Amino acid sequence: MSTERSEDRDLGGSGEQAADGQTRLTDVSSCTPGGSMASIPEYYAGKNVLITGATGFMGKVLVEKLLRSCPAVKALYLLVRPKAGQSMQQRVSDMMTCKLFDRVREDDPDFHQKIIPISSELTQPGLAISPEDVEKLSACVNVVFHCAATIRFDEPLKHALQLNVIATQQLLSLAKQMHHLEAFVHISTAYANCNRKHIDEVIYPPPVEPKKLIESLEWMDDGIVRDITPRLIGDRPNTYTYTKALAEYLVQQEQDKLNIAIIRPSIVGASWKEPFPGWIDNFNGPSGVFIAAGKGILRTMRANNDAVADLIPVDVVINLTLAAGWYTAERRPKTALVYNCTSGGINPFHWGEIEHHVMSSFKRNPLDQAFRRPNANITSNYLINQYWILVSHKFPALIYDLVLRLSGQKPQMMRIFNRLHKAIGLLEYFSSQDWEWNSENMSMLMSQLTPEDRKTFNFDVRQLNWPEYIENYCIGTKKYVLNEDMSDIPAARQHLRKLRNIRYTFNTLLVVFIWRVFIARSQMARNIWYFVVSLCFKFLSYFRASSTITN
Repeated sequence: MSTERSEDRDLGGSGEQAADGQTRLTDVSSCTPGGSMASIPEYYAGKNVLITGATGFMGKVLVEKLLRSCPAVKALYLLVRPKAGQSMQQRVSDMMTCKLFDRVREDDPDFHQKIIPISSELTQPGLAISPEDVEKLSACVNVVFHCAATIRFDEPLKHALQLNVIATQQLLSLAKQMHHLEAFVHISTAYANCNRKHIDEVIYPPPVEPKKLIESLEWMDDGIVRDITPRLIGDRPNTYTYTKALAEYLVQQEQDKLNIAIIRPSIVGASWKEPFPGWIDNFNGPSGVFIAAGKGILRTMRANNDAVADLIPVDVVINLTLAAGWYTAERRPKTALVYNCTSGGINPFHWGEIEHHVMSSFKRNPLDQAFRRPNANITSNYLINQYWILVSHKFPALIYDLVLRLSGQKPQMMRIFNRLHKAIGLLEYFSSQDWEWNSENMSMLMSQLTPEDRKTFNFDVRQLNWPEYIENYCIGTKKYVLNEDMSDIPAARQHLRKLRNIRYTFNTLLVVFIWRVFIARSQMARNIWYFVVSLCFKFLSYFRASSTITN
């Protein structure tokens, strides 16, 4: 039973409690690579695994990877709630028909028999799990992967607290009832402590005692909570990072009763290799920005070109998560181990480079029916960014909506741009600065894997080729998010050429208009114009003469 004897845990890879309340890794060097531990597939063979957030982006990839790379796993219990008129069974059935599971379906057509949905609701007491299901889970679950969370940056504090903190607290209570639990793996975020510039693989003291905050907010109405939220979150940018920091502290408090690992991924993006390159199924994070740029809607974004864009492929995160679950169960560290799953300190890639490769990719593989040719620019200057928003976003949107009104259609472009500006504004904090993450535990874990496991559960981002990854990412948004056919690329390229010709024509007419209105009617303007033109001709003549003399 997981709650019986924390003192019996293996000392290999253990940690110690620092005076400031932070958990630090201590004796991991004593573990020999591979040791006497079973391989990762061997460990998960015959195991019952509980997964929260299984219908989300990371959860789906986790389920698929477990079924494909650990085919002997006994059962996957998925906590799922009814949503949008669909029952939990329908949601799980729809998930399993997704293209993501094609490789699993080829290897094992009956893989769905291992998936057992459990009705649950994170906002309800006890997660709304029935007594019968609680008894079933308590009797058989060996590993818990807690992936469920709200990832909305602008989530009201009360709701974010319920989903990210209280739900975690209740899941921990359920975990302590599990008689055969060997590992509890919590998915956090590398930005939980983004108010620090250097972030170690430790649990930092929380901004406030979580239980006291929960009790205080219970009696407050939503208006009061909304008013005091900025003061509560302090120097953190949003309620997401704030509640994630609180959840980490709650998880750490149970390290004497449970074997715990905490995974901190940075900005999770499309898959690198598995189950195939570029798989993505949502508009969250960079995906929506890439699509907006590819459609020609996004023309400017405020970010630091030289800041590291700490993207991490989803399959890297999942491989690390499964390896951490294996290591936690096999080695049973005395304290919770934290894994900073980031790329910036190991294989950095900058926002300026992302801009270049995203634009290049969408020009080679354009999206269907683009609004304009892809041509987004990144600037860190607020005034320049506002100028381009006015000229390249709002002005074209007003013209487009005017045309729609005149043709009897409902205007929509200004609404799209307003939503885009809101989303970009929420990302500015993360795209305008750098962080340094320590990743010693990640390196230690890699050293414990057998050569075969390192191939199957690869999370070594040093091998990641960024230009190739961005290319696959952009193609993935086209194929899997927008469901566009790759065979339509020639037509999409023709559409971009048409947009280019329209732009050239418009610019020519604009120059003619300016000439007729401002220059042709003013003697002073004509004199200035002739002076500039004559200077250009003189420079050209000088350049030709210099070239002739040189030759």
